[in-house]
Amino acid sequence: MKAGIKRITSAILMMALILTLAGTASADEEADEREAERTASYDITPDTNSIEGWPQGPQVYGSSAIVMDMKSGAVLYAKKPDEQHYPASITKLMTALVALENAELDDEVYFSEDSISFLEYGDAQIGMRPGEILSLNDALYGMLLASANEVSYAIAESVGTLMGGGFDTFIRKMNDRAAEIGCTGSHWVNANGLHDDGHYTTAHDMAVIASEVYQFEELRTVMQTLQYTIGATNLVGETRTFQQNHKMLWPENANYYEYCTGGKTGYTDQARTTLVTMADDGNLQLAAVVLRDYGNDAYIDTKAMFDYAFANFTKVPLTKEAKPEGIRSYTEESPYVVLPSGADFSSVRAEIAVTDKTTAAGTVTYTYQGQKVGAAAVELTEEYVKAGIADSAAPEITEGGTKADGKDSGDGFPMIAKAAIGITAGLLLLTVILYARYEFAKHRRRRLMRAKRRRQVHSTRGRRVQREHRREME
Repeated sequence: MKAGIKRITSAILMMALILTLAGTASADEEADEREAERTASYDITPDTNSIEGWPQGPQVYGSSAIVMDMKSGAVLYAKKPDEQHYPASITKLMTALVALENAELDDEVYFSEDSISFLEYGDAQIGMRPGEILSLNDALYGMLLASANEVSYAIAESVGTLMGGGFDTFIRKMNDRAAEIGCTGSHWVNANGLHDDGHYTTAHDMAVIASEVYQFEELRTVMQTLQYTIGATNLVGETRTFQQNHKMLWPENANYYEYCTGGKTGYTDQARTTLVTMADDGNLQLAAVVLRDYGNDAYIDTKAMFDYAFANFTKVPLTKEAKPEGIRSYTEESPYVVLPSGADFSSVRAEIAVTDKTTAAGTVTYTYQGQKVGAAAVELTEEYVKAGIADSAAPEITEGGTKADGKDSGDGFPMIAKAAIGITAGLLLLTVILYARYEFAKHRRRRLMRAKRRRQVHSTRGRRVQREHRREME
């Protein structure tokens, strides 16, 4: 009997040893594959290094990377910037942008059952409960600092409701807004970045999104905060305190970067490490992005790219240079391009696009050796706009306003022009009326939603009190 037990025990131990060795071998193979992938990625030459006369940038481990000037849009460093990758939690920057553009900081974020139930073990969260309510301000800290996934969902669902829909409304707005600001390779299916094959972006698109986010002082404040505490809520009496995850913001961390002014971290098994970082040296305000990177390499890569950009490029004010033919004036404050230090502005090429013929508005994009080094809004000359109008019936810019073919009304103004003005005025009045009705309806929906949430809270409290009372009676 004892001999049999010993044989069984030995067999079990042998099997455990075999499984352990097999697991170790599998882990070693995975580590070897990952190291081979990491090394192969590092050996890829950055795209910008092939530009004639461009400063040679550093090799980086990330599969895709970019450094962009956040105001002018100048791309200073690029490695496969348009290659699509999974973003992981840097998605939350896009969520924050859409939320702040469509809601107020004191609006309520309500945590539905749906905003909690999808969470799995290991997902980043701050332990919110169904029925809890936060202000959007507190929710943004929970989302951007703690990277809380349930908070991201609740923001999307609540702001989507304020927009007249729900969670899906918010996600559609994420995609629409991304396209509006110039993203060309992104598609969003959720608000937190948890893996989905249909949820992806590019380094270039994330730099564009970071540039938009950076224009909001409220979001800059959130991103630069190292620690934040959310107070007691309608359901939970304790406070919740969490810290900033971006290591380049912590002075005591080995990855600290003195010019860092914000950013967002991300990681999933499929995306690997993703990182967006903003930096300001007092002259240039830059956004750096790395996608599909490898742990701490993301910080090493980002620092190398920032050091390269700050050391090798110079801001050149456009107001001190001759304007391209066709441009009357710049319509934004202090426009500039960013050039390799020592580069001659005479080598820069300009491409003008008309954005509004009736007001002679346009944009000018500057390139150096084919690489974008800046863009600005402009007012165009009448001659340039006229030359660009192919349709003879289209309005033209004149000293006195617009003119078009048509019979004169007798006072020097064409009848067709008068008719057009009348129709335009009517449409404008209708638009104002519809917009006023929309705003009224939107505010009414907000009030109704807040009242509904308060009733839900009071009802929950009432049921809890009744249960406690019944227990006391028993």
